[in-house]
Amino acid sequence: MKTKLSFCLLIPAFLLLPILLPAADKKAAARPGYADTPMLPDGKWRVHDSARPYPKVVDPGPIEKQKGFPFAPPKGAIVLFDGKDLSKWTGKGGKASWKVENGYFEVTRSGGINTKEKFKDFHLHIEWASPKEVKGTSQGRGNSGVFLQGAYEVQVLDSYQNPTYPDGQAASMYGQYPPEVNACRKPGDWQTYDITFRSARFGKDGKVKKPAVVTVVHNGITVHDKREYIGTSTHKKVGNYNRKVTEGPIGLQDHGNPVRFRNVWIKKL
Repeated sequence: MKTKLSFCLLIPAFLLLPILLPAADKKAAARPGYADTPMLPDGKWRVHDSARPYPKVVDPGPIEKQKGFPFAPPKGAIVLFDGKDLSKWTGKGGKASWKVENGYFEVTRSGGINTKEKFKDFHLHIEWASPKEVKGTSQGRGNSGVFLQGAYEVQVLDSYQNPTYPDGQAASMYGQYPPEVNACRKPGDWQTYDITFRSARFGKDGKVKKPAVVTVVHNGITVHDKREYIGTSTHKKVGNYNRKVTEGPIGLQDHGNPVRFRNVWIKKL
């Protein structure tokens, strides 16, 4: 008589995690963000709230079909990047060391860069592209940022089929408001931001009288229309106007991802 042997297959617990997790926890794991950050002033959502609704996805079409292409600087505009050098920018050690080639410049993990000139009220045009080869997820994918006056961030991120917390996706007013829609093009495709910004105004007592206001047009689609910043941008905290910023540089963030930029110009208002 043959004896039948039964074997118990030992499976590491971490491999069973997706199976063992309750449905609510699975849903939370699929939606990056936080549930322990401070509430925003509207009292509806937390900073980087994972439960905040995602903006509707829309297809902006190819950049060549976008109205205004190829987006030449208007009369009176200051060209901040002409496709050749970063002479109007500064960075770590007093030099902007990002790579320049083929009419664009690219993040090189050498620190963020800022314009040498400071600005108050302006219209800014900038084009950017996340890497064509997708690496990472959520905030680790094509991450950078455009800082207005070095203080108010419009997020740069590969948000094409890439869930993240809504107030941190592409074209968000970082940590404050998601864009009205997700108008991101595919990884590697060139995208446009047209940003009209009005600086905050402060009274003699140092308190803010008029918040900073921004309109953001992403790939030809208005995603913020004269929306007020809660305050300067920050991570996992509620922004405020303790920093009395009335003018400052345009800053580009080095978040470790090789994001590219081109055709950058600004017109003072």
